[in-house]
Amino acid sequence: MAEIRLKILLILMLMAVNVCGQWKASRSRVIEVKGGDDTVVWVVQLSDLHFSVHHPDRALNFRNFVGRFLSIINPSLVLITGDLTDGKSKDLLTMKQNEQEWMEYRDVMEDVIKKSGLDKSIFYDLRGNHDNYGVPSVGGTFDFFSNYSLNAQAGRNGRVNSVTLQTGIRKHLFVGFDSTMAVGLRGPTNVFGHPTDQLLADLESELSKWDSEPNNKMIKILFGHYPLSFSTASESGRTLKDVFLKHSVYAYLCGHLHAKSWRNLKRHHRSGNDLLQLNMQQTSSKNMSYGSSRIQEFWEWEMGDWMKNRFMRVLAIDRGHASFVDINLNSGFQKTIILLTFPLDSRFIPSPPLNEYENQSIRALVFSTSLIISVVARVYDSHLEKLLVLEQPMIMIKDDSSRGALYATPCTFETFVNPSPDRYWMQIEAIDVEGGSTFTELRPFSVNGLSKSPSWTWKEFMVMGCQWPDLYIPILFSILGFFLFILLLPATLQICTHKQYTLQNFCTDKTVTNGVGWVLIELYKLRSIWLGFLAYLLYLVLFPWFSGQIFTAGSERGYMTYKGWVVKLHETSEKSEFFGYPDIMLLVIPHLVYVVSPSILVAIGLAAEYDKYRVQFLTFSRKKEDDLHETLDCKQNNSQAHRCFKFLILSRWIRKFLLVVCLMIFYKHFKNCRMVVKAYEMNPLLHFPVYTFAIPLLLTFSVCKTCRC
Repeated sequence: MAEIRLKILLILMLMAVNVCGQWKASRSRVIEVKGGDDTVVWVVQLSDLHFSVHHPDRALNFRNFVGRFLSIINPSLVLITGDLTDGKSKDLLTMKQNEQEWMEYRDVMEDVIKKSGLDKSIFYDLRGNHDNYGVPSVGGTFDFFSNYSLNAQAGRNGRVNSVTLQTGIRKHLFVGFDSTMAVGLRGPTNVFGHPTDQLLADLESELSKWDSEPNNKMIKILFGHYPLSFSTASESGRTLKDVFLKHSVYAYLCGHLHAKSWRNLKRHHRSGNDLLQLNMQQTSSKNMSYGSSRIQEFWEWEMGDWMKNRFMRVLAIDRGHASFVDINLNSGFQKTIILLTFPLDSRFIPSPPLNEYENQSIRALVFSTSLIISVVARVYDSHLEKLLVLEQPMIMIKDDSSRGALYATPCTFETFVNPSPDRYWMQIEAIDVEGGSTFTELRPFSVNGLSKSPSWTWKEFMVMGCQWPDLYIPILFSILGFFLFILLLPATLQICTHKQYTLQNFCTDKTVTNGVGWVLIELYKLRSIWLGFLAYLLYLVLFPWFSGQIFTAGSERGYMTYKGWVVKLHETSEKSEFFGYPDIMLLVIPHLVYVVSPSILVAIGLAAEYDKYRVQFLTFSRKKEDDLHETLDCKQNNSQAHRCFKFLILSRWIRKFLLVVCLMIFYKHFKNCRMVVKAYEMNPLLHFPVYTFAIPLLLTFSVCKTCRC
């Protein structure tokens, strides 16, 4: 009996080892790339496809264009970094999984792979937040990514997968990871990446797999969906940035933000606190990515979307240096694509020091549907009104050291030494057999190891330069604290001081203290309105805001507080857990900024305007306050009454402006309520009555209370 148990145990152990080995094999892979030690390796990245049943053109264009492009480019890898499907209703308000979109994604990808002639196993796709909307658990009923994605079909079911492109003595390690929320809430409270400690440990394991090899010449590139500005810390407080810096990552490729009105969604990272980074590059000094200090920095390159802008990226690695070109297919199929691989773009890519330019050549990849008969490299001097200072023909390298499509020409780079990182600009022209010319955009280069960082626009700074997970709580409590302060200040002034803050005193002594004290005291005098706003602010902190359906389907409902959604995942669980922090900031902050804050300010303005009008009216009519109502309500047809009525109608322009602002607040609040009703299948009367009616009632009451003297 004991022998039988031992045999069974051994069989189970062997099966476990076999399964573990297969899992590791699917998670890690090595691909031998043809060519010599210095051959150029290139990959293609696509992101944010958003295949939708309501927008069939996205999948149709993808089917028509991408397969043909891939057959021309012949990349070693194809990386699709998230948001494969849209998961949104036609009105964009309900966000949950749609199996029809996933079936379309599977069918389109099969067709694209067939047209490209590439091996299906080199395609890697990732889950984005849209692919996670309303998914209660990975592998569950509504986790269609686990059924229809290319990774799932290839058996790459882990959250971390890596592939190494081997060229002679060089290794190019690509590591992809899925940092979507473990519990996929419906949108819009599902917008941040949530790496766990286990995910970070798996990343470290993959990034260090080749570190022990002697004479290790390698480059490490990661790809994921979320920019680091939209990625939270793990349970222990560690971040993706910590791991990337520790393991000398060269670059991080991501998507998520799309390409709306910005182009410079690139960011240079160094060690230290980066709560706010004002510009793309933290310093303009000599680049430190080479030698002993490489561990201290890496670049983040966000990828434009396919959904509206039809972007595709070709990224090449030439002897340890990465470069890329983003192609916009909105204008249709492009016959020729050119990617300059050396020298490097001094704006977005770590520039090597001068000694690495010795005996180097200008190199470029040229992909075309037509035979290329001429490729020319040109250098312009921007200090001399873009004067042409170099023009040399490039020759295709046809020996075994290259995979083809690579053109090169010798260059004495020492002649371009200059303290300015953007004095010299390079452009490549390719002419095909039909006489068509294709030009690259002019791009700066520096042989001094310097970098020239373009300035972010304010929109680019907002999405890339702000670490939003760390900013949520400071923003939230700054707003709440400010308005609690201005509501409690007049009560404090009344109790602690004997000074009278009135309009008359302010007109006598026009100081900021008197002015602020007067307007706040006037709202405090309208005690019911003042108490209403105070109670509402406390409600937002202490009580749930909503109760809604947070998964694709089913009976599970959760309730949302400013800390996140609270839901019991298991009926036997005694403890409710918070999910969607800080994702709920997309509901919390706009409500505070666009509804609550202006409502309190409008109420203060109405109260102050009412007091000013009352004093002016009494002065104008030359009557005592006790006789004012009698004068207004009577219908005596005398000149004094007519003058008072005319004054009442024409003089209160500030009030009229505030009433217009009230209507704008009502409209914004109505849109917010409609959005959450559709998003989480809620009834305003049952599931969020305080949120729905408190602000409109308080504003309406404020208008009524300040209507007449």
